[in-house]
Amino acid sequence: MKITKNIEILQNFTIKNIPNLDIAVLGALELFMNVKLPKLSIQFKKPLVVGSGNAAVTGKVLFADKDVILSDESNYLEKLINIAGIDGAILISASGSKHAIPISRELKKRGVKTILLTNSDNAPAKRFIDKENLFVFPKNREPYTYNASTYMGIIFGKTHEDPEHIYNFITKKTAKEISKDFNKYDAYYLLIPEQFSAMSEMFMTKFDEMFQPIISGRVFTAEQSKHAKSVVKNDQELFISFGYENKTFGLAKNRLNITLPKNVDYAGFMAIVYYVLGKVQESYPPYFQKGIVNYCKNASKIFGYEIKPIVE
Repeated sequence: MKITKNIEILQNFTIKNIPNLDIAVLGALELFMNVKLPKLSIQFKKPLVVGSGNAAVTGKVLFADKDVILSDESNYLEKLINIAGIDGAILISASGSKHAIPISRELKKRGVKTILLTNSDNAPAKRFIDKENLFVFPKNREPYTYNASTYMGIIFGKTHEDPEHIYNFITKKTAKEISKDFNKYDAYYLLIPEQFSAMSEMFMTKFDEMFQPIISGRVFTAEQSKHAKSVVKNDQELFISFGYENKTFGLAKNRLNITLPKNVDYAGFMAIVYYVLGKVQESYPPYFQKGIVNYCKNASKIFGYEIKPIVE
């Protein structure tokens, strides 16, 4: 029997009842239990990997063990021109729009063979991409910027983790470990394992999107945390450690330890952290929900086309 209760929420919500991030996470895992993901075939020896925001972080995750040139919308051209040996490009964009359009156009103009990893069949950037180099990953209907199913699906394509195992771990273990009353705090410090340090920026971005400037968030590994990260004390900062029993950082009363599954990889780790952040979001007034409509109106003016608060 398929588990789809969170997918159903995602399929039916409106701007009046936008769900929190944890619902999007569980819905994403339900999706990946029931669909097949594209198989990537990348033959480049030294590709330029390009993405904006969390797409750039996804690139770091996908190619952490490869000799690639990581870049974003601001520096990809400089790297392409000045670094020798680049034999292709991998462009990552959930929507295949915004910065992906001029980037893909420029790469085609320069004769750079480009692979596009996206979640949209109608990605505007695909008109600059050869058909065989277009990989469309499945996604759910979600609030704009959540990108739970989008980048998680692309990462699952690399790690081949079992989404059902992660789903069961979150619902049976992680949910029960969340014992803190989050609304007592106005700041969060996430302690993450060293092997997932590439994802720090991804979690920081979620704080930017959902909480800043009202609630602040920091993300460091335990090793990074040894270097003057807690000189200034805040009695309302909660230290949440993942897969690490924190007995050192933050006030003893302000610590929450979250267990990780054995052999967890990037996709499972992303799901667990996002789920916890969704529960943090649930504990406060709906800051994101109240702001996302006006944000999308302004962003539409900036990018020159309509950006909707719900990504179908």
